[in-house]
Amino acid sequence: MPALQRYITEPLWEQFCALLPQRDVHHPLGCHRPRVPDCVVFEKLVEVLVFGCAYWRIADEECSATTLRRRRDEWIEAGVMDELEEMAREAYDRAIGLDLADVAVDCCITKAPCGGEKAGRSPVDRGKRGIKRSMAVDGEGIPLGVVTAGANRHDSPLLAPTLNALRTLGGLPEPVSVHLDRGYDSSPTRRLLEERGLAGVISERGRSAPLGATKRWVVERTNSWQNAHKKLVWCTERRGQVVDFWIALSNAVIIVARLIREGWIRYRWEGRPLRRP
Repeated sequence: MPALQRYITEPLWEQFCALLPQRDVHHPLGCHRPRVPDCVVFEKLVEVLVFGCAYWRIADEECSATTLRRRRDEWIEAGVMDELEEMAREAYDRAIGLDLADVAVDCCITKAPCGGEKAGRSPVDRGKRGIKRSMAVDGEGIPLGVVTAGANRHDSPLLAPTLNALRTLGGLPEPVSVHLDRGYDSSPTRRLLEERGLAGVISERGRSAPLGATKRWVVERTNSWQNAHKKLVWCTERRGQVVDFWIALSNAVIIVARLIREGWIRYRWEGRPLRRP
């Protein structure tokens, strides 16, 4: 059973392949082991993302666990996964359009049993190691930017670096409403939003605020989409760059899936799924 549907992985791979740097795969003496094709490594890394298993469980005679880790590090150094996420977001913006009038920001805590650069003591898991993801999404739940930190960090200090993703999106509508939960209900948060020219829609402390009462529910839904990728729920990576690599891949998968789903309603193309994704 494939980790993801082919109509998601095929366009991802085609674009990812175009971003890969050119390499000379032929040894001058012709006496070395042939390089494992990038497409094989990409498919296995997608399986690791979705299933959350160790590299050695995905490895086989076609591709070893060492090759998976080595090729992953090559792609991290080249920055191709970040470019893939950005290009997927730009494609969604051209075809469907980002809803930037309403932006939602929230955090999500996941497990990090091996610790690492991004891990901290989790306040909701008996002090065990965990990672906090602070994510900004548009009005339809498309990831705009993600900041990772230790699970013991408060949500408010992560708001500024999370909102920095809006600066790379070009012209923004006026005004831009930022929907936040009661954990951000403080004077520094309101001052930060005012300095950036953003309108804050913040749930007040001490008052009940149903999730459906505001437009904040979309970020909760996107967090659940990311948590469907088990590598992020139970992250055993210790290096911060590797954690960001998996988050970028997860965001690219989510954006392409939403692009196909929304495009299915509006457009027709060759190879279009017969049923709505």
